[in-house]
Amino acid sequence: MLKRLVYLVTIFILIATNFPVIAANSVNGIRVWDSPDGTRIVFDLKTKAKYDSFRLDNPNRVVVDLNQSTMSARIPHIKRSHFLVKNIRSAKRKNHARRFVIDTKGRLDYRVYTLAPNKKYGHRLVVELQDLKKTKKPVAKKPSRGKVFADKKKAYRDIVVAVDAGHGGEDPGALGHYGTQEKRITLTIAKKLKKIIDKQPGMRAVLVRSGDYYVSLRNRMNIARKAKADMFVSIHADAFRNPRVKGSSVYVLSERGASDEASKWLADQENSADLVGGVSLDDKDKTLAMVLLDLSQTATIEASTRVADNVLSEIGKVGPVHKKSVQAARFVVLKSPDIPSLLVETAFISNPAEEKRLRNNRYQNKLAKAMLKGIIKYFKTSPPPNTFLARRNHSSLDSNVNKVSQLSIQ
Repeated sequence: MLKRLVYLVTIFILIATNFPVIAANSVNGIRVWDSPDGTRIVFDLKTKAKYDSFRLDNPNRVVVDLNQSTMSARIPHIKRSHFLVKNIRSAKRKNHARRFVIDTKGRLDYRVYTLAPNKKYGHRLVVELQDLKKTKKPVAKKPSRGKVFADKKKAYRDIVVAVDAGHGGEDPGALGHYGTQEKRITLTIAKKLKKIIDKQPGMRAVLVRSGDYYVSLRNRMNIARKAKADMFVSIHADAFRNPRVKGSSVYVLSERGASDEASKWLADQENSADLVGGVSLDDKDKTLAMVLLDLSQTATIEASTRVADNVLSEIGKVGPVHKKSVQAARFVVLKSPDIPSLLVETAFISNPAEEKRLRNNRYQNKLAKAMLKGIIKYFKTSPPPNTFLARRNHSSLDSNVNKVSQLSIQ
């Protein structure tokens, strides 16, 4: 019996040492997305990545080694015209590792991190590349808030509206019954809204994203702040498991979300040194800073609710509404403490009939015009100080609202 046991153990050791262990991970896809800030390369994986990464020069390249991994995806073709990446190569390494070499045009700043699974994707490894020249801090310039108008020795500026097209890039958002991607609908409507805002005297729009690329939720807020926006409008298309659910909704930040954000701002040294309502927080004690933030956020939520009421009222004239009153939620993009912010769910893309309407150019135009009317109605009663619209009488603003329906947008 003992001899037989020794024999079996010997056989097991021989098998274990002569046959490799199957790799635990698998690269199931590789996606490349460009944005104005750089390039994002996403590896779709079977399990969480165990990796090493480093940068090499002469020639310039970023190297990522995935431990215990196999390759079941094709490497995407990189066009010669790409502004950052020349090529992506892959090869097997010892101990069942897989090496990916990203040949770059010049020495780039890079960041590698993992993302946990969500409703649309499994485990991911992300490589973000950025031109070192763009990461350097620019020389400080005098702040600008749009065009400036002269009026009897006094200057007035534009009202700036940040228009945020939800999702983008590797994040398609909700998917309609006919395959419509939310990210494409939101960008189309956002561009239409920007076009008609720019036609309004004393108003200007800034697109948070102008193409099909990913922008993080926090960065969407930062883009609006850098543009010195007076208002932030995020455009989305809702979805639900029941395809009969329909209608538009408008959201503002909930009080609990505002409270959470105030705590985050105070905990973040960089944010605490920022300006809220024109008051610096870096030289205030914690209690006073919290009071100032609370006052700023309370006023901002009140302003957000007023403009959201106007927008919901106008959108209700275009199609059905899902909720007859403005809703409150803890959406990250609504958390700017000093910029009135609202999120518009234009319709349910999961409803086949509403999906068709969202794809229709005329319906998209109607939605954009409805949002603009609601925005103008708000600024009629609450124009920001030192703006071109602040000095104009209400009758001219009423005239603007009436003229919106006459605007032509493609």
